[in-house]
Amino acid sequence: MLKTNESSLVEFLLQCQPGPPRTRGNWEVDHQGKPFLLPSIGGITLNVQVGDPAFGWAGDHVEPGVSCTADTHKPFEHPNVGLQLYSCVGNSATLTSGEAKGEKGTVIGHHGGSEHLIVEFARDVKEKMTYSDTIMIRAKGQGLKLSDYTGITLFNLDPDLLRKLEIRETGDGVLEVPVTTVVPAVCMGSGIGSAHVAKGDYDIMTSDPETVREYGIDRIRFGDFVALMDHDNRYGRAYRKGAVSIGIVVHSDCLEAGHGPGVTTIMTSAEPLIRPVIDPKANIADLLGIGSGAKKKKGIKS
Repeated sequence: MLKTNESSLVEFLLQCQPGPPRTRGNWEVDHQGKPFLLPSIGGITLNVQVGDPAFGWAGDHVEPGVSCTADTHKPFEHPNVGLQLYSCVGNSATLTSGEAKGEKGTVIGHHGGSEHLIVEFARDVKEKMTYSDTIMIRAKGQGLKLSDYTGITLFNLDPDLLRKLEIRETGDGVLEVPVTTVVPAVCMGSGIGSAHVAKGDYDIMTSDPETVREYGIDRIRFGDFVALMDHDNRYGRAYRKGAVSIGIVVHSDCLEAGHGPGVTTIMTSAEPLIRPVIDPKANIADLLGIGSGAKKKKGIKS
């Protein structure tokens, strides 16, 4: 059992609501120079959930589940900034109004630019929701530390989820972390250079088909835990040889240049103190039995 400072963490209740689908209102252009008009960020997305493929959708930057905001009109101001900063992957969410009042969901991560908090709810719950419904997030995790591994920094991670990640101590100061995919530094794009990673995400670029196939990036699912090699996320997002960062996939593949599946950081080290271990089931849907993992949890065959 990894020792942490969990008893010192501050726990908030944060309020938000579903954010309507957003668009720039004009043609967008893909990395081949072709214009497109497709579904994108925001919305109560009925048929997309964690555990589903992040590729193959007729969309761009598609967010699974429910895209939430504390103020859709002022995404970069209070109180939405606080919602983004303090909500952590794995936090519980509860609907406190509307037809689906009392139903539970799970925070998956943050999407920068849209400034949405991505929350997974079951489809039958989403079918009952409206854009005026109120959702309360039990926010806990920002400030979480590993007592015996000071060279590894945690962000955006609920301590209960940390315990379920099946991280293994090797005895030599290195932690082995299950991931579905190991992503080379050259693939990281939009979001590099951000001042910190306590909100938002950054993208795995998918404009080069050969590289995508070589590293199995096209097999990534929403909710996958992935390793970003030679990327140091301690004080922003930057290239550093030997660094390793772990994140969770929060939005779909993209058509725009410099973009692709988005990743919210949960763990980082400037030195190779994190050793990624490939596990196809390293996905929050499978770990928590939500999204596409709900049927597996109940033993239902697809």
